[in-house]
Amino acid sequence: YLHLHFYYCRKGFYCRVAVLSLRLNFSTAWSTNAVSMCRSAGLTNVTRVELSRRFLIKVGTHTHRSKLIECLYDGMTECIYQHPITSFTVETKPQPVFEVDILGNGRAALEAANDELGLAFDSWDLDYYTSMFQRIKRNPTSVECFDLAQSNSEHSRHWFFRGRMVIDKQEQKETLFSLIMDTQQHSNQNNVIKFCDNSRNGARLCLPKRSISRETKLTLHFCVAPFSGATTGTGGRIRDVQSAGRGGHVIAGTAGYCFGNLHIPGYVLPWEPEGEGWEYPSSFAPPLQVAIEASDGASDYGNKFGEPVLSGFARSFGMRLANGERREWIKPIMFSGGLGSIEDTHVKKEEAETGMEVVKIGGPVYRIGVGGGAASSVQVQGDNSNDRDLGAVQRGDAEMEQKMNRALRACLERSGGNPICSIHDQGAGGNGNVLKELSEPAGAIIYCSRFKKGDPTLSVLELWGAEYQESNALLLQPADRSFLERVCQREKCPVDFVGNITGDGKIVLVDDEGGSRDLADRGRCPVDLQLDWVLGKMPQKEFRMERLTPTHQALTLPAGLTVKDALTRVLRLPAVASKRYLTNKVDRSVTGLVAQQQCVGPLHTPLADVAVVALSPFSIEGVATAIGEQPIKGLVCPAAGARMAVGEALTNLVFARVTALKDVKCSGNWMWAAKLPGEGASLWEACKAMCEVMGQLGIAIDGGKDSLSMAARVGKETVKAPGALVISAYAVCPDITATVTPDLEDPDGKGMLLWVPLSPGHHRLGGSALAQCYSQLGDCSPDLDKPYLLTSCFNTTQTLIHDRLLSAGHDISDGGLISCLLEMAFAGNRGIDVELSQGTGVMELLFSEELGLVLEVSESHVKTVRQRYSDAGVECHHIGRTCGFGPEAMVSVRVDGQEVLREKLPNLRALWEDTSFQLERLQANELCVQQEKEGLAKRTQPYFNLTFDPSETPTSGQPRVAVVREEGSNGDREMSVSLYMAGFEVWDVTMQDLCSGSLTLEQFKAVVFVGGFSYADVLGSAKGWAATVTYNPKAKAEFDRFWQRDDTLSLGVCNGCQLLALLGWVGEAMPVSLITPTRGENSSLSGRFESRFVSVGIEKSPSVWLRGMEGSALGVWVAHGEGLMQFRSSQAKNRIISGGLAPLRYLDDQGQPTEVYPLNPNGSPQGIAGLCSRDGRHLAMMPHPERCTLGWQWPWAPRDFRASLKPSPWLRMFKNAAAWCSKTQ
Repeated sequence: YLHLHFYYCRKGFYCRVAVLSLRLNFSTAWSTNAVSMCRSAGLTNVTRVELSRRFLIKVGTHTHRSKLIECLYDGMTECIYQHPITSFTVETKPQPVFEVDILGNGRAALEAANDELGLAFDSWDLDYYTSMFQRIKRNPTSVECFDLAQSNSEHSRHWFFRGRMVIDKQEQKETLFSLIMDTQQHSNQNNVIKFCDNSRNGARLCLPKRSISRETKLTLHFCVAPFSGATTGTGGRIRDVQSAGRGGHVIAGTAGYCFGNLHIPGYVLPWEPEGEGWEYPSSFAPPLQVAIEASDGASDYGNKFGEPVLSGFARSFGMRLANGERREWIKPIMFSGGLGSIEDTHVKKEEAETGMEVVKIGGPVYRIGVGGGAASSVQVQGDNSNDRDLGAVQRGDAEMEQKMNRALRACLERSGGNPICSIHDQGAGGNGNVLKELSEPAGAIIYCSRFKKGDPTLSVLELWGAEYQESNALLLQPADRSFLERVCQREKCPVDFVGNITGDGKIVLVDDEGGSRDLADRGRCPVDLQLDWVLGKMPQKEFRMERLTPTHQALTLPAGLTVKDALTRVLRLPAVASKRYLTNKVDRSVTGLVAQQQCVGPLHTPLADVAVVALSPFSIEGVATAIGEQPIKGLVCPAAGARMAVGEALTNLVFARVTALKDVKCSGNWMWAAKLPGEGASLWEACKAMCEVMGQLGIAIDGGKDSLSMAARVGKETVKAPGALVISAYAVCPDITATVTPDLEDPDGKGMLLWVPLSPGHHRLGGSALAQCYSQLGDCSPDLDKPYLLTSCFNTTQTLIHDRLLSAGHDISDGGLISCLLEMAFAGNRGIDVELSQGTGVMELLFSEELGLVLEVSESHVKTVRQRYSDAGVECHHIGRTCGFGPEAMVSVRVDGQEVLREKLPNLRALWEDTSFQLERLQANELCVQQEKEGLAKRTQPYFNLTFDPSETPTSGQPRVAVVREEGSNGDREMSVSLYMAGFEVWDVTMQDLCSGSLTLEQFKAVVFVGGFSYADVLGSAKGWAATVTYNPKAKAEFDRFWQRDDTLSLGVCNGCQLLALLGWVGEAMPVSLITPTRGENSSLSGRFESRFVSVGIEKSPSVWLRGMEGSALGVWVAHGEGLMQFRSSQAKNRIISGGLAPLRYLDDQGQPTEVYPLNPNGSPQGIAGLCSRDGRHLAMMPHPERCTLGWQWPWAPRDFRASLKPSPWLRMFKNAAAWCSKTQ
């Protein structure tokens, strides 16, 4: 609630104390986690806990007060109260169901319901549904109308892509969808599933008997609430992966953002216009907020769920074109993609059979996302009312989704076979849509009373249509009900058995709670529809459109423009500039399956072209994925933009080993204002061009998503976003260790640079970063003129990678050849000396974004590499060499002997990092940001040192270890792998197992507490977990007995480290630990989640886990938001250090303990990264050694160090523990 107290402060001002909390009828995800925490700790009478925030506000006018208060609370979940709240009880009654009198008033009745309920029916919909209900001679209910609007919205049914296209009065022979499907004819037929509602699966691998899947999602309402919209976009895409076939496994995510001009306060980007004609709608979040909060939301959800985000893009644009039209991402894009896998036996869903249980698994029903499917189908965002746009926004709860994922995984891995017959994710249309899709064609009866409700005031319409998150629907045989109930109880995941399959072909919703008495008195149910009416072969819609002749002007650059001046702009454009502000805050190592993420080189620079994951930690086979998107070139020529997007995806993917080019499959995602004049025809041209070039390349689309409402009303002007096509390519990777990255290595001190142009002789600047930086588009865009050259280049590059002849490689994209070269230099922290032949203007040569590659090879391999390209008919030019390293490295570029650029590498890198650091200052502690900025200018590379032989050594016996996880833990699987590799017999143990008494710790020699976000950190990191251990009688007894035994070990990593500190198991082992992490006190100094690869030193200590590793300095992943070690006193800290109880320290590049950010990612004093007990049996550490026990999990290491990474030195830590346990048995 918001309660304001008035009192006089000084003349002209009043102070108000603002207390912010929630609406009474909305129980938050925060409350869900807090209540669960209380119950685990024994406080079973607690039913709801909510968080309030207090602000002292000093303002001068009522207007200022109102505006300030509006910024402090979320109108969707919070409201203003005049008096303090004394109870959570709500008196509001649900809205009743009513009939829409079509039989009496015809179409006019439906039109009135359309306006009242915000259904977004178009004229075709109104005619069709009026006719349908007149034909069956009954009136629809309000719930049925709402159901039809959501389930059959453009967002849900893709009418445009399936519709008849009439362009310039000529009907096209194909639909957009048929064009896309036809690409399958030209590629290898390796799809297991394609063009399905959930995941597309391709490229079957024989060894693990799994298939890989690529799923994408477009978040459409994060323009209203960026953080919440992005969390639910990520969650929805994860559920798409879960819902493949009879259930899929989530592996990793990708993310992309397109937003308008940023207008960062105090930071001028000359191409960003201001003033009249550049206003932004008050109901939308401004682009700067979108850029920060959307990425916050997507990152936060993945971090808490435990899914790494490994690749992506970010782009801004806002410009008036030559015809005076404003184009800008006022309605922005949040793109979420993902990789998953599915067992061969689970690929095909089973048909619904009479008597099957209809099950909802996941979170309870809330009044959120109501009307999201229809609202996202509105032609121009802003035509809807603000209330409806806000009402369509959803809220995410990553912890609930993770609990659901664990329950589903238990089903998929059940030894007796997967009990799930069919599964669908809940998305647009809510229960109404997902339960119809799940039960068709057989039909089902559903009961309102059987749903868990998070809001007692929900109406029947809201229960049926709300798009509340973290919920899937599945079919189950009645005999398997008890198994699913046991699994869900163990994982604390809600599950509702809401109905049964009937076999009568109808979907019937029974209001057995009495909210529809007026209908019940007439023998009616709120929903009673034949599935054929809504999911059968409905007639195609027809779309008539005309081509508009574009108005373009040739690019005109300032006279005397130098390369350095141009770079001062281009390197700061968000599409070109560093994406460090995105990668620093998202977990890129969780799961232990990550072989290649965004960051490369000694300085962990975000420049990787491709993401690579393993399907198993015990194999080097996996999957690679890469993204291509070129929307600004599409403004010049939609067809060229589409071809360039395909080309970019492949020139990114080429740097990972794949089985064959024809094995590559793609997801195509379209974000377009397609129903506005000229835009539908542009989309058609882009799609046709994409399909044709894919046919020539031998690759194919196997699915995708679309959003065709990419326009916003700004005053009297409709502002369209640039039409965007995002191509996500993926393929089987037979060797995940062979990936080539952009960081220059200067092999043997003789690194040579080669340029492979794919449109030789062309240097077009239309749609380029250079043009955008001078507020122009240009009139001639780069294009994929000769697809056969790309095919030859791709295949040749693959053979070079197989033969290990490339030391670095990067694609030419945004910013052109010069940006590509500089990025490789930045990534390797090395200078370059480049000599080019002109043949065109210097600016065209350096800044044109024609497709191509730049490679680094050893001097001894230059002839071989060039000859192979030549044999394939592809040009390959020797253009320079790698030279110099570190802060004194230089960049020199000459064209026809004339030096056009000479500058210190750190100075150019500072330009490239500048925009990212400006954004970082708005989302992290400014002092930390400044430290990192200054450090980059002086750094060389991390300090690594190895003092022992990490070769594999056998371990006798198989001591048992319990990998203990709590609700919200997410690092257990990679921890289990590391322990198994070391020789342990590994058991998965939940706190619920211990609290219920179903399992004891008596049989275990070691206990490992894993990382993650127990109870979503709602009351502080590990506080809920520690409370359970301390106050739950059964759990406390188990851990007390385990602690008192002298033959046991324990390890706590990340969240587990915080737990051991709270329990007093490390440090001086006092009953109450000397470390007192309370909420806020142990947050990292940066103030946000940190994902880094750092160097830690191992010091002499009594730790059993670290024996024989003293003096080593090893790279290790960190991934935490609250990792700052704090002590009650300096004396306590000194005793711990002097006693050798702080065995791990964060190191600087000289190998010294450091407090400097980000080498020390959380600011812990004297670089302390871990603590142990005096007897050495218990170790707590914030870094994640379990994510570094295999060499390919390390994102970078010096060339001379890499030979020691198989196995990784960190495996010794786990082998030490196994050996000690074996000796004490």
